[in-house]
Amino acid sequence: MTDMRRTLLWVVFIMSLVLLWDGWNKHNGHPTMFGMPVAETSTAAASAAASSVAGAASVAAAGGVPATAGVPAAAAASAPSEQITVQTDVMKLTLDTLGATVTRTELTRYQDSVDPSRPVVLFDQTGSRHYLAQTGFFNAAGGAPLPRHLSPFTVAPGERTLKDGANELSVRFESPEIGGAKLVKTYTFKRGEYTIGVKHELTNVSDAPITPKVYLQLLRDGNPPEGQSTSYFSSTGFTYTGPAVYNDASKFKKIEPAEIDKRGASPSKVEATTNEGWVAMIQHHFFSAWLLPAGKQREFVTNKIGNDYTVAMVQPLDTLQPGATVTHEATLYAGPQDEKKLEAMEPGLELVKDYGRVTILAKPLFWLLDHLHTLLGNWGWSIIALVVLLKIAFYWLNASAYKSQAKMKAVNPRIMEMRERLKDKPQEMQQEMMRIYREEKINPLGGCLPIVVQMPFFIALYWVLLASVEMRGAPWLGWVTDLSQPDSLFGVFPLGDMPIGPLPILMTLSSLLQVALGPKAPDPMQAKMMWLMPLMFSFMFFYFPSGLVLYWLTNNVLSIAQQWFINKRLGVA
Repeated sequence: MTDMRRTLLWVVFIMSLVLLWDGWNKHNGHPTMFGMPVAETSTAAASAAASSVAGAASVAAAGGVPATAGVPAAAAASAPSEQITVQTDVMKLTLDTLGATVTRTELTRYQDSVDPSRPVVLFDQTGSRHYLAQTGFFNAAGGAPLPRHLSPFTVAPGERTLKDGANELSVRFESPEIGGAKLVKTYTFKRGEYTIGVKHELTNVSDAPITPKVYLQLLRDGNPPEGQSTSYFSSTGFTYTGPAVYNDASKFKKIEPAEIDKRGASPSKVEATTNEGWVAMIQHHFFSAWLLPAGKQREFVTNKIGNDYTVAMVQPLDTLQPGATVTHEATLYAGPQDEKKLEAMEPGLELVKDYGRVTILAKPLFWLLDHLHTLLGNWGWSIIALVVLLKIAFYWLNASAYKSQAKMKAVNPRIMEMRERLKDKPQEMQQEMMRIYREEKINPLGGCLPIVVQMPFFIALYWVLLASVEMRGAPWLGWVTDLSQPDSLFGVFPLGDMPIGPLPILMTLSSLLQVALGPKAPDPMQAKMMWLMPLMFSFMFFYFPSGLVLYWLTNNVLSIAQQWFINKRLGVA
């Protein structure tokens, strides 16, 4: 009975690892154990462009304003535009004079996970990919349209590259008169920053007052990202991808695709009007967001047009008298999910980093890892130091469990002799076994306790390593140059595209050594399972990030040392 309980605990542990492995394959676009990858939706270029224009023509507007106000779709599709390339020390951007819109951002310090020869791209408008940051105005009282993200702009002459020694670069766009108003939109880029200042200066050049509202919108298509097999806008994938909203009332909220789809192709408020908050588009390791100063009223709106999703903030402004100008400033973020910097930037912004359902453990683990990294300067050594601290924290718990295992190994010959002698009397055999355990003061389940206790930390650290952009490209030593990727020093095994490297091999050997140090199961079949199970879950570790394998290998080595010391002290061979 005791051996069966131990076996069941191993099965639970293995199944947890199977689900993690399956999720990792799903995230990387490989075939999964529970189904093949979902094929990416193929969309013709003309259809994609039409969807983009339709989406742009249906700007989310609060207060019952018609969503179709503004430039007709047909006119927008043929409107000429100029592409402006802007280069800073951390980004290369493309700005379009049609709407003065950000249409492409390359994060030059980060390599693409699918093709390391190219940088990570966030905003993009090539082929069926639509990911744009849009702004504009509309008249709350209805009537003529105002300058918006489909209006033509002209760009002022000036620098397009952040020069050495310069800390700031500005690009200025001006619109013609539209609906009795002119708009000047100025983008300001700063050295070393992924934040972009966006200033709007709206001037009333008509003879009548205007009641403007400004919208800040993120538009993105619903196709799966390259290399990912799950539905793009979904939290059912391995990490959440899609729109999110934060305000002071309901705090952080992911806007699930089903929630947007239910409303159909019409702008819908998703949160109450508040004086704080932001909107974002999240993906693995990176995100974009519109940020506004606190204390000013704003509404949160989502929409879906064709295969494009939008999330926006809409902010009412004071009535603009003839000849008057109103200035509105916002911040656009497009960059990595750097938890420490995001915490200091805006309330709740660090929540875009998705730890799944183990946030309560993952956040303190990352906090501890980050402090260790500050001391050691290397994420690999920080992971090893974290394992040492956890082993110290659980030392007496582990010592008690290993002592129980050592005692069970010592009495194993008596158990084997008794099982052979009473094999035809199962009830008497069970009673005799419990009597031996009582005499020797052995807890039969004591050896399983370390596995049960460490499993939540194992899963939480897995999510820390998966979600933390800080681990992306972080080396340890020698051949381990990226702790967020599998160890593939020896190449890739063709069957299952399995990476082969020293870390998972050492982890497998350490797991087998742990089995050898533990008590032998009396039942021959269970004894074989005890040897097969480490091999089974070690196989999965070949696909896991190097940082996670390093964590588990270090844990195994320290556990082996502690078990060997206890066995030797108790005189167990």
